[in-house]
Amino acid sequence: MQTNEEFVKLLGEGAYGFVNLVRYNNSDDNSSFLSAVKNSYQEDYASLQRELHVLLQLRGCPRIVTCHGDSLQQSFSRFGEKLHKPQLEYASEGSLNAFMNNYADRKLPEPLIKDFARMVLEGLVSVHGHGYVHCDIKPDNILVFPRQDSYEIKICDFGNSLEIGEVPLCWEINFPWLGTAIYMSPESVRDGIASTSLDLWSVGCLVLEMYTGVIPWKGVELDDIAARLLSGQAPEIPETLPSDAKDFIQTCFSREPEGRGSAHGLLFHPFLPRPEVEEEEEKKTEEKTTKSFLLNLFKLRIRGTSSNKKLTTDAVDVSDKKPLKLRFWKTKTTQFKRTLNKVLRLKKSTNFSLVSVH
Repeated sequence: MQTNEEFVKLLGEGAYGFVNLVRYNNSDDNSSFLSAVKNSYQEDYASLQRELHVLLQLRGCPRIVTCHGDSLQQSFSRFGEKLHKPQLEYASEGSLNAFMNNYADRKLPEPLIKDFARMVLEGLVSVHGHGYVHCDIKPDNILVFPRQDSYEIKICDFGNSLEIGEVPLCWEINFPWLGTAIYMSPESVRDGIASTSLDLWSVGCLVLEMYTGVIPWKGVELDDIAARLLSGQAPEIPETLPSDAKDFIQTCFSREPEGRGSAHGLLFHPFLPRPEVEEEEEKKTEEKTTKSFLLNLFKLRIRGTSSNKKLTTDAVDVSDKKPLKLRFWKTKTTQFKRTLNKVLRLKKSTNFSLVSVH
């Protein structure tokens, strides 16, 4: 398959390098697709390799950005510097951080906040299930994609990700950050061990920021954030937030990591909406269960009617072993009287007591 690259535009740049939007054209069938190509320098090679390794393991998982290709492309800058380039899925709406700028005071509508929070957790279920901690959940590392009449998000940038229980070489007591400081948890600052609870703390920060439009710990110096975390403080949650949102964020900000639960467990928090597909499946299951119950009930009534016609003296032996319990179904009056007469005749012949019928 012959493909050629066509530069479209620059998507962004930073300390890691820059990202280009590239169109790949297939000359065999005239098809094409867009890809966000990250261009990073040699000093970031190890981080890129780690990111690629994680993305390949998560390929096909929900809410995780797709990596095109199985290896890093390589080229040189116009200054002769070697570049390493992973090809990533293109998000036309950009990062969540940029997306929030489209709204007044950067505050998202509540239904969108709930949807995005649920989607991030769905992505983290896959990440944690594969034995990794993302370590840098924040608006810059969440990509937004258009979806019919709404949007969906996917987690990206796994350059800081670690295996569960791992301590990075860069962690130091005087600079105790596994990722971006304002989204870090108390325990990660205390011991530098990567745990899934770190990502859940970051989710709390993310939800708080989507509601307020303000970054966590705004106005607090970097050196003071660690001290506040270690003393038991968390970013302030405004009283004006809905009660279910406050409870969700407070759960994410639990002092003890165990109190945050798991990404899968948080999906069942009352704050989060149930996906329409899941609700529809649940409805179908309930209808199927109801139909099955009614069918079995109908069969029992038929079986009960036929057994009443075959009562013998064996019923006496059964009654000696267990107390007889009578249950009457709602039937037509004549049928009820006929059944009652049979029971009364049975009483006279067997001499065991029955509950009275009114």
